[in-house]
Amino acid sequence: MRTELSFTDLPDIETELLAVLAVDTQTEKGPDAKPIPQLLTSNAAVTASAAAVLASGEFKAGANETLLFHAPAGVKAKRLLIVGLGKQAKATVHSVRNAAGTAVRFTKPRGIRELVFALPESDSLPPGPCSRSAVEGAFIGDYDPDTYRSDRQDLSVQSFTVAAPPTADKAAEKAAFKEGVIVGESQNFARVLVNEPGNKLTPTEFGKRAAAMSKEVGLACEVHSTKKIKELKMGAFWSVSQGSEEPPALIVMRYEPKGVKGGPVLGLVGKGITFDTGGISIKPGDNMEKMKYDMAGGAAMAGAMRAIALLKPKVRVIGIICASENMPDGKAQKPGDVQTAMSGKTIEIINTDAEGRLVLADGIAYARQLGATHLIDAATLTGAVAVALGTVNAGAFSNDDDTFAKFNTALETSGEKFWRLPLGDEYAEMIKSDIGDIKNTGGRYGGAITAAEFLKVFAEDTPWIHLDIAAMAWIEENRPYIAKGPSGVAVRSILEWVRSYSA
Repeated sequence: MRTELSFTDLPDIETELLAVLAVDTQTEKGPDAKPIPQLLTSNAAVTASAAAVLASGEFKAGANETLLFHAPAGVKAKRLLIVGLGKQAKATVHSVRNAAGTAVRFTKPRGIRELVFALPESDSLPPGPCSRSAVEGAFIGDYDPDTYRSDRQDLSVQSFTVAAPPTADKAAEKAAFKEGVIVGESQNFARVLVNEPGNKLTPTEFGKRAAAMSKEVGLACEVHSTKKIKELKMGAFWSVSQGSEEPPALIVMRYEPKGVKGGPVLGLVGKGITFDTGGISIKPGDNMEKMKYDMAGGAAMAGAMRAIALLKPKVRVIGIICASENMPDGKAQKPGDVQTAMSGKTIEIINTDAEGRLVLADGIAYARQLGATHLIDAATLTGAVAVALGTVNAGAFSNDDDTFAKFNTALETSGEKFWRLPLGDEYAEMIKSDIGDIKNTGGRYGGAITAAEFLKVFAEDTPWIHLDIAAMAWIEENRPYIAKGPSGVAVRSILEWVRSYSA
């Protein structure tokens, strides 16, 4: 998708479709209260062309609600699309991101290949952040997961233009716009990886794609396999891999900004299980095909590292992805086995389907060995987090309040929803083993928390955040602004957390 930034007056823009935003300004309550839509543009010609439609009551400006009309008077655009942001008091830059995605997805099935998206003119919606969010939303909305359909039609939007107010700060707008392109493309990079079937994206192929991306954007990258994993004594990681014919991949990406020698080193660790059968503790057959998405945490780290390399924050970053299949053949580990992790801790295997925490345990230990002073991991780790939080928030855990405060602030920019869940000694007791140091599951209750407690053992005293994205990494139904399938969740939030450490 070609993206452009324009400062041209809206009536003078020649395009197939001009999208403008509206809010519901109605404040009264009661059964007789009616929505009052208002366009977020000061352009008199555009406002006049939509006045009759807005007055009809046909359009209520609900969040992501759309209304299209042809040959609007007073403007050169062939079509005018109004996209609602909902109640004025609740409209944010994140609403603008979704509205841009909605506009793109509205055009795709209608054969419209170009659109201009007018930024809102509102004191509460600053043009710079809105410009970035709009471009992000356009890339997110343009992606569809139908890669392998033989009858696939390319419905992609070919041209997306952000129309900023002519009075806007042009330098600031251009910088924000450029960021939006990088972040949107990086989130889609992660989504493409997550969407790949397990027979296409093996651990080896995951390594190849990470290496190719790293070369493209200037990251140092090493991809290791069985020999290195055994050399490092990553017994937890290897225990998951040993049941598969496909060799594992230990992917290490490094971002070293020029002139930065001291300061923190951020370790980004992602779970990269390219297919998860559950191993000997095999999963039910229903929905097992979705277990190709069990590497979404690793994909999020790859997408974040891409954006980091292009946006160039002044902080050193190490990205580690532990990629493997979890298969149930004759060499696979069994419930009751005891494995020795890289850190020396011994792990009693209670359930071989609790494998993600095993690969992360060694990934976290390796990040610390490589010099990481602060850690963040991402994983589709537990179904329990979906029971706790549904599909509205992803789970977050941390052993350090200051480190988590930075992440919480990062969410204000990313717009993603994470909810911090507790840790504590009572939960740690639930994973103590009679035969080894810890066991890899604490039972049914508090499953997301005991999984986090397991990882906390390997983070030790290093400030650490764990993101359990299991309920948010795959979208079950189409939404107005994003297709069903992989979401790319956590890419934006991890990026902004990293940027908060920039010198």
